[in-house]
Amino acid sequence: MKTINIIGSGNVVHHLVRALAELSNYKIQNVAVRSIDKVGDFFPKDLIVTAVEDLKAADITLISVTDSAIAEVSERISYKDSLVVHTSGTTALEVLNDKNRKGVFYPLQTFSKNKEINFKEVPLCLEAENTDDLIKLKLLAAELSEKVFEISSEQRKSLHVAAVFVSNFINHLYSIGNEICQENNIPFDILKPLIKETADKINYLNPKDAQTGPAVRFDQKTIKAHQDFLKNQNYKSIYNLITQSIQENV
Repeated sequence: MKTINIIGSGNVVHHLVRALAELSNYKIQNVAVRSIDKVGDFFPKDLIVTAVEDLKAADITLISVTDSAIAEVSERISYKDSLVVHTSGTTALEVLNDKNRKGVFYPLQTFSKNKEINFKEVPLCLEAENTDDLIKLKLLAAELSEKVFEISSEQRKSLHVAAVFVSNFINHLYSIGNEICQENNIPFDILKPLIKETADKINYLNPKDAQTGPAVRFDQKTIKAHQDFLKNQNYKSIYNLITQSIQENV
């Protein structure tokens, strides 16, 4: 049975621990967190250590911390010649300390602690310095997910930017739409079938071909009405910028 150490206590770790705990060929050996107060009941208390230096050597060590802390955390690991990987979408493999073998185990998904997720559907993007370690990561990933990809550091950077556009930015637009509904006594639920259908269409169409709305139709009368309606200047700027982008890419 392969042993796994996990460093971190954020949303990714919350779901990763749950998924790993279901595997029969892998055992979570330790979870390192800065403070027990920062973790919920999903952490088995007997596995917790509060100092990275207290981790016992494991076959694979997963670092899931803030990007800026990855290098420092990997340096604090006391053991050597093990496979240490991070879960970042933007950080290069090379930032990991040289005393251990390096890899990346990046789950491409939006994680919230209070929202359950099917890990089998989470794309796992892998990278390693050598073929043997890449095989080890692929074996682990295949136990967790049906969507496993070998992705280089440069590819991962572009993938993460694309992910911000299709997830983080889209969710912010949902937030704006929700606020507009609330201010006008309209239930946001009315928009959910539209949101669902818009997302579903890209399973069948290229996103560019699926574009609808006043911008792609160059319906300037409707666009002007929307601009006049928006009193929040930030929202108006976002509306104008996206409208312009759509029209320039028709």
